[in-house]
Amino acid sequence: MTHPSDRQQAVRNLYNTYPFPPEPLLDEPPPGYNWRWHWQAAYNFCTGRKPSTDNIRILDAGCGTGVGTEYLIHLNPAAEIVGIDLSEGALEVAEKRCQQSGVRDRHTAPVTFKRLPIEQATELEGEFDLINCVGVLHHMPDPIQGIQALAKKLAPGGIFHIFVYAELGRWEIQLMQEAIAILQADKRGDYIDGVKVGRQIFANLPENNRLVQYDKERWSLENHRDASFADMYVHPQEVDYNIKTLFELIDASGLEFVGFSNPQFWNLERLVGQEPELIERAKNLDERSRYRLIELLDTTISHYEFFLCKPPLEKMDWSDDQTLAQATAEVHPCLNGWPSQSLFDYDYQLVSLSDAEFQFMQACDGAKTIGEITTSLGMDLEIGRSLQARQLIMLTPKI
Repeated sequence: MTHPSDRQQAVRNLYNTYPFPPEPLLDEPPPGYNWRWHWQAAYNFCTGRKPSTDNIRILDAGCGTGVGTEYLIHLNPAAEIVGIDLSEGALEVAEKRCQQSGVRDRHTAPVTFKRLPIEQATELEGEFDLINCVGVLHHMPDPIQGIQALAKKLAPGGIFHIFVYAELGRWEIQLMQEAIAILQADKRGDYIDGVKVGRQIFANLPENNRLVQYDKERWSLENHRDASFADMYVHPQEVDYNIKTLFELIDASGLEFVGFSNPQFWNLERLVGQEPELIERAKNLDERSRYRLIELLDTTISHYEFFLCKPPLEKMDWSDDQTLAQATAEVHPCLNGWPSQSLFDYDYQLVSLSDAEFQFMQACDGAKTIGEITTSLGMDLEIGRSLQARQLIMLTPKI
């Protein structure tokens, strides 16, 4: 059996050979946004309210070439940000990326990069209000050790965004990984050779081969870069999860599961429709059994993205009219196309606002309360409650 330190070194060698992600460096800030990297939007998703401060600390754990870190810097100008990775080659690109785009120069708080394996995250000074760990834990020799190290650095009331692989949606990838490994034989660890072998296999398999079709349907646009191909098919260390093993990982962290950050995927009704008997049967299932049922019925789920928290994390309940009326309201910071009645919401889903909704949102300036807005416009409180539930506005409760 390969020693964990050897596997860690193999991962480091891969990313020094092929720094990842391989996205090109820009001469301007990155386009658009990912709301999961926007502190206000992520906190609002987890708690139902705007955070009380933007002066926070963010850790990008396993930052790679800094694609996510650049967004974290750009979207959170008041936050101190630390990026760590085990690959010095990837960190060099990350430093250059954030400098070349100008986001680092415009950032008002400290930004630092450090070569540090996640297992040693406890060596970092202080705690973090937001930890981002995307596409990393599943490449660690001991993911439980990794998540536990990061959990110790999460501040009370902090949130932890994680992305890891799901086994059912990556079944064909697993087959190709093994096929390449067999043909590489004693050249394992030569990642340039691994990419060459993988490309040759795909080029020569029959057009109707399932592995070829799957790659073309799901991954070919991404994998035209050798670094992406290597990360997917030639990686020396990968753990793919199912719901049972995912929650074993979560439970081992000692943190609290907040929820999947793509909750629409975990809605059984999107798969079985409105069949009353099936929906009724599912009501008797515990949360994890329901999630397992969904992933068994949708084998395209190739990853899990979710939030954990370290209690206490205050979650707002806006069902009380007085609490809602006294809250100040502002437009969600991650809307594309605002101000307009037709726009994309925080998750890039198209939204069509009614005349009343549009008028209401125009009045949400961060100073007026829901009660003041509804009174001045002659509207019911329910319109504010609905917009908040759809995360089109953010609310700050009365202190």
